Amino acid sequence: MADLSGQRIAVVGINYAPEHAGVAPYTTNACEHFAREGAEVEVLTGVPHYPHWTVPGEYKWKLRTPESHAGVSVQRLRHFVPRSQNALSRAAYEASFAANVRVQRLPWQPTVVMAVVPSLLAAFSAARLAARHDARLVIWVQDLMGQACAQSGMAGGSQVSGLTGALERSVLRRADRVIVINEAFRSHLVGRGLSPDKVSVVRNWSHVDPPRGDRRSTRRRLGWRDDQVIALHSGNMGLKQGLENVVEAAREASSQQPHVRFVLMGDGSQRAELETLGKDVAGLEFLPPAPNDEFADVLAAADVLLVNERASAVDMSLPSKLTSYLRTGAPVLAAVPSGGGTATEVARSGAGLVVTPEEPQALLDGVVGISQHPEVLERFRASARDYVARHLSAEGALGQLTEALTTDGFDPYPQDAATPGRQRVQQTDRETVA
Repeated sequence: MADLSGQRIAVVGINYAPEHAGVAPYTTNACEHFAREGAEVEVLTGVPHYPHWTVPGEYKWKLRTPESHAGVSVQRLRHFVPRSQNALSRAAYEASFAANVRVQRLPWQPTVVMAVVPSLLAAFSAARLAARHDARLVIWVQDLMGQACAQSGMAGGSQVSGLTGALERSVLRRADRVIVINEAFRSHLVGRGLSPDKVSVVRNWSHVDPPRGDRRSTRRRLGWRDDQVIALHSGNMGLKQGLENVVEAAREASSQQPHVRFVLMGDGSQRAELETLGKDVAGLEFLPPAPNDEFADVLAAADVLLVNERASAVDMSLPSKLTSYLRTGAPVLAAVPSGGGTATEVARSGAGLVVTPEEPQALLDGVVGISQHPEVLERFRASARDYVARHLSAEGALGQLTEALTTDGFDPYPQDAATPGRQRVQQTDRETVA
């Protein structure tokens, strides 16, 4: 691992702890790792707002709030937080944060500036910061923003996707190193003209602790009966997730399979609308986000863990919830496009099945099928545990990030792509549970 002693690293990213969903845990883990390895770390981040999209009272009237966490200096910068998601409100959200980043002055001259995307516009401010200090610029791409505009279902998104994609390519070309989280992202960026020597794959890791509580006790606490099949979706409830599909699957379950209960746990811009849509559905339950010390136990108490995305969301992002799901060992059922990065990751792990998105009956059939075949369920659990051990360790990923910050020739391109044999196992399992 590269030595970070003497390095001064400025990190620009709109999401940071105490946010517990999405990008924030990865940015936080990385910054605390850099500090432990001897670097001085200054983080320019937003106010805590995700996934609930509200601003805590203590941050409302301050443009800048300095904090310190685990050896990391954190500057909270005030920005616009939209109540609803559309192209205009998203632009205001990004631009207000980027503008506040732009006027900040660091306490020292950085050797490295790392921008975390999203936010895309803040990456331009980070690039300006790096140029001003003659520092190395590293951009860590967690979402492809051009693709997100086109695929997320955001109002007005498709109209600005071309411009957003052009801006994305422009800022990435300025970077000394671009880090992406999977091979599909790398192929997309290289296919659009980015130098392959510049783009490295560093996979996101499993950042939650393994479950420790008694599963039956957790189910009793949550009011889940032993004879119920619990299908749980955890995390953001936004446009990209298309969770109307889960609500309608629960509606079908109420009449066809009353022992199946769908649970939506988390928060997000679409939660209120989903609650209204599902208010008369007996087989549906909403839960608030679980506390960090209970999160893994709640996931492990479910019978099936759901990833649900819009049919158009092919390659814009990779759900952060997936690494947490795999950590618990519970089987994964993904209602996602078959050619996308999420489907590829589920197939690679061997820990679950992929069904057609936006088809409630397919989602319900998948849940019932998995629950009725203990031998398939156990195979999924074993595969999840093995995959986490081999590919999702924090130590390995953080070591790669450290190398990427400091080494021009670094290119950790994984060679463990899903094999045809693994794909055949997936097909066999799908036929078994049908």
